[in-house]
Amino acid sequence: MLKTRLLQLQSDCARFAAFQKGFGAKSPKFILWIRSVEQHVLGYEGWQWGLGIIAALLVGISKTGIPGVATPVVPILAAAFGGRSSIGIMLPLLIMGDVFAVTWYRKHVQWDKLVSLLPWVIVGLATGAVALQLTSKVNGGKDILGQIIGWLVLAMLALYLLQGRMGDKLTPTSPIGVAGTGVVAGFSTMVSNAAGPVMTIYLTAHRLPKNEFIGTIAWYFFTLNVTKLPVYITLTVINPKNPIITVESLALNALLFPAVLVGVFTGKWLLPRIPQKTFEGVLIFLAGAAAVKLIVG
Repeated sequence: MLKTRLLQLQSDCARFAAFQKGFGAKSPKFILWIRSVEQHVLGYEGWQWGLGIIAALLVGISKTGIPGVATPVVPILAAAFGGRSSIGIMLPLLIMGDVFAVTWYRKHVQWDKLVSLLPWVIVGLATGAVALQLTSKVNGGKDILGQIIGWLVLAMLALYLLQGRMGDKLTPTSPIGVAGTGVVAGFSTMVSNAAGPVMTIYLTAHRLPKNEFIGTIAWYFFTLNVTKLPVYITLTVINPKNPIITVESLALNALLFPAVLVGVFTGKWLLPRIPQKTFEGVLIFLAGAAAVKLIVG
């Protein structure tokens, strides 16, 4: 047994030595790679950094205070870094904010509102992953998907506003409404990180208090965003010429983290100071604005 362990240790040491020699911390290859990442990230212009900081700040506020305030983030990042790249830049920022939200509001989550969505969300995620891959080589494909999501959100908003007039079968909280919400939420979050308006309408229809709303939507998006991360990485490996998440984008995320931090503390300060009715009204208005923005482009 001792001989076997010694042989294994010798083998591990040999592999580590080979790594140091071929791509170790002092190797020319490693140094050139680090410099390449630095040049790429630090090469952004001032206006790009400005938009990135604004987007990160809004993400933080949306996660712990007013969910709909992140509506402009998708077009802001797309304008600064390009449509497909913005998806990969936004996801880690969202996860950063999610971590604070699920930590602070963990006692307020309403699990029953999420469990019923789960099977349909998986269907939407799978459909969205296929659509994202199929449209990766088509110019304007993502814009078409965004328009579809926008019209679906407006349809959900209409059903929400007409609750009580159309019966209970087509409301966001009905069995049909839950299935539709799950599919649309999974699809929209996969193709454009735009499931916020969908979940806003769904949870607002349940008349959840502010803390319960934030806690429930936080756990939903934390779970969903962590699930999406390996999918995006896989799509990047499959299509390296048109990547979504790269080392450079992750380095940019690390540099934008302080802005997310300021945002989450700002959101936490704002939430108890907003009346419940005002909170719901602002959410519905921002959901409608987000839908229009997706349609208009």
